[in-house]
Amino acid sequence: MPILEGTQAPDFTLPDQDGIRHTLSEYKGKTVVVYFYPKDDTPGCTKEACSFRDLSEEFDRLDTVIFGISPDGAEDHTAFISKYTLPFPLLSDPDKSVMTEYGAYGEKMMYGKKTIGVIRSTVVIGPDGNVVKHWKKVARAETHPEKVLETVQSI
Repeated sequence: MPILEGTQAPDFTLPDQDGIRHTLSEYKGKTVVVYFYPKDDTPGCTKEACSFRDLSEEFDRLDTVIFGISPDGAEDHTAFISKYTLPFPLLSDPDKSVMTEYGAYGEKMMYGKKTIGVIRSTVVIGPDGNVVKHWKKVARAETHPEKVLETVQSI
Protein backbone atom coordinates (compact mmCIF):
# COMPACT_ATOMS: atom_id res chain seq x y z
CA MET A 1 0.00 0.00 0.00
CA PRO A 2 1.57 3.31 -1.01
CA ILE A 3 2.02 6.07 1.55
CA LEU A 4 -0.27 8.92 0.60
CA GLU A 5 0.19 12.52 1.60
CA GLY A 6 -2.66 13.64 3.85
CA THR A 7 -3.28 10.15 5.27
CA GLN A 8 -2.37 8.77 8.69
CA ALA A 9 1.23 7.54 8.81
CA PRO A 10 1.48 3.82 9.59
CA ASP A 11 2.51 3.35 13.20
CA PHE A 12 5.67 1.39 14.00
CA THR A 13 7.93 0.46 16.88
CA LEU A 14 11.64 -0.06 16.25
CA PRO A 15 14.76 -0.12 18.46
CA ASP A 16 17.49 2.48 18.20
CA GLN A 17 21.25 2.06 18.57
CA ASP A 18 20.89 1.79 22.37
CA GLY A 19 18.04 -0.72 22.27
CA ILE A 20 15.45 1.94 23.18
CA ARG A 21 12.20 1.24 21.36
CA HIS A 22 10.60 4.20 19.56
CA THR A 23 6.91 4.11 18.66
CA LEU A 24 5.83 6.67 16.07
CA SER A 25 2.44 7.36 17.71
CA GLU A 26 4.23 8.45 20.91
CA TYR A 27 5.52 11.48 18.99
CA LYS A 28 2.08 12.88 18.16
CA GLY A 29 2.18 16.65 18.66
CA LYS A 30 5.63 16.89 17.08
CA THR A 31 6.72 16.91 13.46
CA VAL A 32 8.63 13.72 12.64
CA VAL A 33 11.07 13.17 9.78
CA VAL A 34 11.66 9.52 8.92
CA TYR A 35 14.36 8.92 6.36
CA PHE A 36 15.11 5.46 5.03
CA TYR A 37 18.61 4.62 3.84
CA PRO A 38 20.41 1.47 2.67
CA LYS A 39 23.52 1.12 4.85
CA ASP A 40 25.52 2.84 7.57
CA ASP A 41 28.86 4.42 6.64
CA THR A 42 28.50 4.19 2.87
CA PRO A 43 29.14 7.29 0.72
CA GLY A 44 25.57 8.40 -0.09
CA CYS A 45 24.18 7.42 3.30
CA THR A 46 26.99 9.28 5.08
CA LYS A 47 26.40 12.45 3.03
CA GLU A 48 22.67 12.34 3.80
CA ALA A 49 23.16 11.67 7.53
CA CYS A 50 25.77 14.43 7.85
CA SER A 51 23.49 16.90 6.05
CA PHE A 52 20.67 16.08 8.49
CA ARG A 53 23.24 16.48 11.30
CA ASP A 54 24.34 19.88 10.01
CA LEU A 55 20.70 21.07 9.95
CA SER A 56 19.70 19.40 13.23
CA GLU A 57 19.63 22.61 15.28
CA GLU A 58 17.16 24.13 12.83
CA PHE A 59 15.00 21.01 13.00
CA ASP A 60 15.20 21.17 16.82
CA ARG A 61 14.02 24.79 16.80
CA LEU A 62 11.00 23.61 14.80
CA ASP A 63 10.26 20.89 17.42
CA THR A 64 11.01 18.19 14.85
CA VAL A 65 12.22 14.68 15.58
CA ILE A 66 14.50 12.94 13.05
CA PHE A 67 14.79 9.17 12.69
CA GLY A 68 17.04 7.38 10.24
CA ILE A 69 15.94 3.81 9.48
CA SER A 70 18.03 1.08 7.85
CA PRO A 71 18.34 -2.69 8.15
CA ASP A 72 21.63 -2.29 10.07
CA GLY A 73 21.87 -3.41 13.69
CA ALA A 74 22.71 -1.53 16.87
CA GLU A 75 26.47 -2.09 16.64
CA ASP A 76 26.69 -0.60 13.13
CA HIS A 77 24.40 2.29 14.11
CA THR A 78 26.48 3.06 17.21
CA ALA A 79 29.71 3.17 15.19
CA PHE A 80 28.10 5.35 12.49
CA ILE A 81 26.71 7.80 15.06
CA SER A 82 30.04 7.97 16.88
CA LYS A 83 32.13 8.42 13.74
CA TYR A 84 30.02 11.31 12.40
CA THR A 85 28.59 12.76 15.65
CA LEU A 86 25.00 12.20 14.57
CA PRO A 87 22.58 13.82 17.06
CA PHE A 88 19.49 11.73 16.24
CA PRO A 89 18.52 8.08 16.71
CA LEU A 90 19.08 5.48 14.03
CA LEU A 91 16.46 2.75 14.10
CA SER A 92 16.98 -0.88 13.09
CA ASP A 93 14.53 -2.61 10.76
CA PRO A 94 16.36 -5.89 10.04
CA ASP A 95 13.33 -7.70 8.62
CA LYS A 96 12.52 -4.60 6.53
CA SER A 97 8.84 -4.71 7.58
CA VAL A 98 8.55 -0.97 8.30
CA MET A 99 10.54 -0.12 5.17
CA THR A 100 8.21 -2.32 3.11
CA GLU A 101 5.12 -0.71 4.64
CA TYR A 102 6.48 2.74 3.79
CA GLY A 103 7.48 1.76 0.24
CA ALA A 104 11.17 2.03 1.11
CA TYR A 105 12.02 -1.56 0.28
CA GLY A 106 11.38 -3.26 -3.02
CA GLU A 107 12.32 -3.20 -6.66
CA LYS A 108 14.68 -0.46 -7.76
CA MET A 109 17.17 0.30 -10.50
CA MET A 110 20.84 0.15 -9.58
CA TYR A 111 23.52 0.73 -12.20
CA GLY A 112 20.93 0.08 -14.91
CA LYS A 113 19.78 -3.25 -13.46
CA LYS A 114 16.60 -4.09 -11.59
CA THR A 115 17.31 -5.24 -8.06
CA ILE A 116 15.50 -5.60 -4.74
CA GLY A 117 16.72 -3.43 -1.88
CA VAL A 118 16.28 -0.38 0.30
CA ILE A 119 14.94 2.63 -1.59
CA ARG A 120 16.31 5.90 -0.23
CA SER A 121 13.16 7.82 0.68
CA THR A 122 11.79 10.24 3.28
CA VAL A 123 8.46 10.91 4.95
CA VAL A 124 7.54 14.07 6.89
CA ILE A 125 4.77 13.44 9.39
CA GLY A 126 2.88 16.38 10.87
CA PRO A 127 1.98 16.84 14.55
CA ASP A 128 -1.45 15.29 13.81
CA GLY A 129 0.19 12.05 12.64
CA ASN A 130 -0.65 12.61 8.98
CA VAL A 131 1.88 12.40 6.16
CA VAL A 132 2.73 15.93 5.01
CA LYS A 133 5.26 14.97 2.34
CA HIS A 134 6.61 11.72 0.93
CA TRP A 135 9.70 11.56 -1.26
CA LYS A 136 9.40 8.07 -2.75
CA LYS A 137 12.90 8.18 -4.17
CA VAL A 138 15.60 10.60 -3.07
CA ALA A 139 17.82 11.53 -6.00
CA ARG A 140 20.50 13.63 -4.28
CA ALA A 141 21.22 12.39 -0.77
CA GLU A 142 23.58 15.26 0.12
CA THR A 143 21.14 18.12 -0.59
CA HIS A 144 17.89 16.33 0.20
CA PRO A 145 17.79 17.33 3.92
CA GLU A 146 17.55 20.99 2.84
CA LYS A 147 14.32 20.19 0.95
CA VAL A 148 13.02 18.35 4.01
CA LEU A 149 13.78 21.38 6.20
CA GLU A 150 11.91 23.67 3.77
CA THR A 151 8.88 21.38 4.04
CA VAL A 152 9.03 21.35 7.84
CA GLN A 153 9.30 25.15 7.89
CA SER A 154 6.08 25.35 5.86
CA ILE A 155 4.05 23.32 8.40
